[in-house]
Amino acid sequence: MGKKIIEVNNLTKYYGKIKGIESVNFNVEEGDIFGFIGPNGSGKTTTIRSLMGLIKPTSGYAKIFGLDCIKSSERIAKNIGYLPSETYYYENMRVKELLQYAEALYDVDASQRIEYLSNVFKLDTNRKIADLSTGNKKKVSIIVALLHSPQLIILDEPTSGLDPLIQKEFFNILREENKKGATILFSSHVLSDVQKISNKVAILKAGKIIKIHEANAMEKLGYKKISIRVKQMPSKKYFDIDGIADYSQENDQISFIFNGEISIIIERLSGLALKDVTIDEPNLEEVFLHYYQ
Repeated sequence: MGKKIIEVNNLTKYYGKIKGIESVNFNVEEGDIFGFIGPNGSGKTTTIRSLMGLIKPTSGYAKIFGLDCIKSSERIAKNIGYLPSETYYYENMRVKELLQYAEALYDVDASQRIEYLSNVFKLDTNRKIADLSTGNKKKVSIIVALLHSPQLIILDEPTSGLDPLIQKEFFNILREENKKGATILFSSHVLSDVQKISNKVAILKAGKIIKIHEANAMEKLGYKKISIRVKQMPSKKYFDIDGIADYSQENDQISFIFNGEISIIIERLSGLALKDVTIDEPNLEEVFLHYYQ
């Protein structure tokens, strides 16, 4: 086992009588890219804010670099790049002014790094924050999180608002940082984001971790949502296959979620007179339905 960068032990947070998270346990080792996945409201942000010392847990504890996240939050923050799910900046500041402010805050000379990241993300640093689109504001937040080459990078829903090409560049940057020694924890409700880059994945639901997948089990998350239209409806037993859930058939349409060797499904489809076939990635709620079944 490697060096523990993050240790979370029975972390619990209640907002009055409302549960945020309950008895959350996990470790992130040095060099990990650890994905935190779950539907909105599953407890991802509450866990991350607890790690950042922004909220105090009801019980349990979390440590980063061996230090308590509440007692040593200021000391820990110097070596963390943090991207919250929502950011708010002074609207009248220009992007370059904000980045220079962040540079001074971390007491580093990051001018070359800022230039590099701004070019990668195609960000005009002369524009005012108020004039930026949601996607460009997200780019600013990412650069702020990465400009000081932190030892630990914590990202909460980092790809929301980014177009697919910029998302690709962003994941390339994260891989670069990881190769240089950074440990990464990031949350998402998009399954494919986590699959692209993580070597470990924690699945959250209703404030609890229900499963942690290691790298060698990631292929088990290869869910597909399959919809077909047929000229002649087969019996329900035709698709009586391990790995199928949420099966439905109505009129000339059949749909289901599948987790397994796609060649098995292709073979079954070849025996039908088809009008149309669609294979998509299911949303996370559909994956959870499959997971529990």
